[in-house]
Amino acid sequence: MRVLSKILFSLFCYFVSFSAFAQQNGSPGAVAPQSEKVVPSRGGGRRISIDVVVTDKSGKPVPGLRQQDFALLDDKQPQPILSFHATDESSQGDPPVQAIFIIDAVNTGIQGVGIQRQQLEKFLRQNDGQLPIPMSLVFLADKSTEVQPVPTRDGKALANALDSSPSALRIIGRSQGFYGGVDRLQISLRALDGLIAYEARQPGRKLLVWLSAGWPLLSGPGVELTAKDQEFLFSTVVRLSSAMRDAGITLYSVDPAGMSDAGSPRTFYYETFLEGVRSANRVQNGNVGLQVLAAQSGGRVLNSTNDIASAVAACLADARTFYTLSFDSPVADHPNEFHSLQVKVDKHGVTARTRMGYYAQK
Repeated sequence: MRVLSKILFSLFCYFVSFSAFAQQNGSPGAVAPQSEKVVPSRGGGRRISIDVVVTDKSGKPVPGLRQQDFALLDDKQPQPILSFHATDESSQGDPPVQAIFIIDAVNTGIQGVGIQRQQLEKFLRQNDGQLPIPMSLVFLADKSTEVQPVPTRDGKALANALDSSPSALRIIGRSQGFYGGVDRLQISLRALDGLIAYEARQPGRKLLVWLSAGWPLLSGPGVELTAKDQEFLFSTVVRLSSAMRDAGITLYSVDPAGMSDAGSPRTFYYETFLEGVRSANRVQNGNVGLQVLAAQSGGRVLNSTNDIASAVAACLADARTFYTLSFDSPVADHPNEFHSLQVKVDKHGVTARTRMGYYAQK
């Protein structure tokens, strides 16, 4: 069955306005990110700032690296690193890195929501509730989004807030087919837009940990996009990518279904869309999938484990040791010009993970 392109276009028109979300959840005013004390700017102009996590073969973060250990490639071309800052457990962040957990009842069934809440509570209460970094909660449901906006290191307080928040039942299910998928996708992306807008006004780096199997990719045979649809979708891809980088956000996807979903083809279908989109005529709906956006932001996709508490801890390990680099983007030949990024470290047996690319402007 072929799907009318106007349905797809209406999906993206639905969430173009997101400023009300940020205003509703109140910020005392725009505050320059702490990272700007180290590098001139995370966004705007040609100066680009990225966070890099370096791990050894066992996946443990590697501290103590210096600027001369790093090489940065922009579209495979070396670029000089203009500033460098190392953050580790011995350094004092002001403000510190923070984590935001999204409990997603829109894209997760009632059993999965129960598992993610139980596992998250387990994580929050361990170590007598003493959290390594400030954290906050967001409850995403079909009809509302509730935000616990003040980050805290008190895990017991967050666990109590989790207990006292009722588990919302998902109204829009997979049984509603493509149209239900459209609804879930638009709710999810509108929530992501709002969170980005709010967190852009908060200082410091943020780890956005989304507990969900992900919203529908809505790509494949029978799904067609007109040229107008593609232009709008491409602008959405560019906006989300740039806004997360400017806000200092790294996105993580943790699937509460765990091993029960591990053998499903949809578990890894997102990998089809990981390559950065260079033009509107190549864009697909899958390019705004949760797992795609997470991997492209330099975050992680954890979808084959039943130990959600350990998966959350693995995401937060990125806050222990990381490096912030800045460079100047080459002059773009046209607006929204995609540039791939690669960071190499001159140390044996280590791996560097950062954003997969960015969109440069003229």
